[in-house]
Amino acid sequence: MYSEKVMDHFTNPRNVGELADANAIGEVGNAKCGDIMKMYFKIEKNVIVDVKFKTFGCGAAVATSSMATELIKGKTIEEALKLTNKAVVEALDGLPPVKVHCSVLAEQAVKATISDYYTRQGIDPEPIVGKIEEHCHGDECSCSTH
Repeated sequence: MYSEKVMDHFTNPRNVGELADANAIGEVGNAKCGDIMKMYFKIEKNVIVDVKFKTFGCGAAVATSSMATELIKGKTIEEALKLTNKAVVEALDGLPPVKVHCSVLAEQAVKATISDYYTRQGIDPEPIVGKIEEHCHGDECSCSTH
């Protein structure tokens, strides 16, 4: 059902925790549907020099969070904004169809964190980052119940 990479990132997630010196924090998801991702970035000179995450959800949610942080660490903000859920899924060698929404949540967490960074700088993030979409759309989205 899950690839070796998904299982590896679930059982040995990278970049777990909080950053005390984070200058960007983003959270997406909804406790009602069971999926919550919170990301912490330390951004210096437009580069994400450190990243941590905390995820409440299923193994796929943890794995996609872990992989997303690996894919953006050391990248510029512009490069991180290009991260797509498709890229996260491909980097994990695929996900079952009912779990693909977890990768969408990871993509949105990255965007929400970058939005927070711009907001803290006094810059309207929406023209740069876009609108952060609500993750939950009824019954089809809950990582923890599928």
